[in-house]
Amino acid sequence: MIKRHLTNYIIDDLKDKMVFIGGPRQVGKTTLAKYIAAKNFSEHSQYLNWDYMPHRKVINSMQFNSDLQLLTFDEIHKYKNWKNYLKGLFDARGDELEILVTGSARLNLYRKGGDSLLGRYYNFCLHPFSLSEYLGKIPEINIGKAIEFNNATSETWDAFQTLLAFGGFPEPLIKQSTRSWRRWLNERVDRLVKEDIRDTENIRDISSVQLLVNILPEKVGSLLSLNSLREDINVTHKTISAWVDILEHFYYHFRIYPYTATQIKSLRKEPKLYLWDWSELHSNPAARFENMIASHLLKLCHYLNNVEGYKAKLFFWRDFQGREVDFIVVVDNHPWFAVEVKSSASKISKQLSYLRQRTEIPFSYQVVAEKNVDFEANGIRVISADKFLTGII
Repeated sequence: MIKRHLTNYIIDDLKDKMVFIGGPRQVGKTTLAKYIAAKNFSEHSQYLNWDYMPHRKVINSMQFNSDLQLLTFDEIHKYKNWKNYLKGLFDARGDELEILVTGSARLNLYRKGGDSLLGRYYNFCLHPFSLSEYLGKIPEINIGKAIEFNNATSETWDAFQTLLAFGGFPEPLIKQSTRSWRRWLNERVDRLVKEDIRDTENIRDISSVQLLVNILPEKVGSLLSLNSLREDINVTHKTISAWVDILEHFYYHFRIYPYTATQIKSLRKEPKLYLWDWSELHSNPAARFENMIASHLLKLCHYLNNVEGYKAKLFFWRDFQGREVDFIVVVDNHPWFAVEVKSSASKISKQLSYLRQRTEIPFSYQVVAEKNVDFEANGIRVISADKFLTGII
């Protein structure tokens, strides 16, 4: 197993509070929890899955193994009184027992409503593999400073190409089989709609939600118009808005919003949409590449939020004249760096130059899908994607 970058942080945080691990379906949450138990707690751990009836009986009776150090609950949020259950267990035995909780996207939804567990847990979002995580070379992040990159090699380029083709979800990434990837993708999307969403949300027209899932990949990297989606599917604005929100809650896609600055007029309307699994965009290489960079930057922001305690957000910028820069990373309300994604290094982005000249964003990067590129022009560092991603969590 490739070690996940959150492993050591989770182990440290377990000593203080409960730890919740959320994230997309099949991203490796259960595998990570079992790895932590096996490598750090040996025979003094117990794994309990609410979906497995014998385990459910143990949870209800609270007849846990003796000499426990780590107790892992999987899918326990399906239990009606799970919050009070965990609250009571942590308050009674938190000094002697470390508690790890994993679950599907619903864990994050249910966790937010009426949070009686406040102050008793740390929350982590497990992302698909990034390039640095896949290579096992996690970089040091220095907020407010220029990103430090490792040297680009044949290994980093091959890893970039593999991730671009198969995505960052463990199963297709490890198998690296196009046939297996197609089957995995079809099953993942189908189960997301027909199981996760149908079982949780009160949606009668599930076939229209599936139609929406088929349409959304075409919108990646563009301004997302709910009105356009409403017309495509022939539903009300309220309905399409609710469905898009639900798919986002269940980690099918994520949205980033326009960045506003006092020095420059910017558009304050529609967000841009990206998928958690960029490999789904196999028929649109440019969108897939941009989505891959977006996913890495979102992962960086979530790391800064969940691990380091910063308030980090990912934005894009677009003005009323149509000038646009793909991404801006903002930490504690201060812009840190901007990124423009291009297929080649033949031209320096005029939009990125314009934004850099009129704002106080310290660093600007033009990331390209070409090998062995790294130079600076007009204050913009033009850099190969594989090298750029070595500096991102």
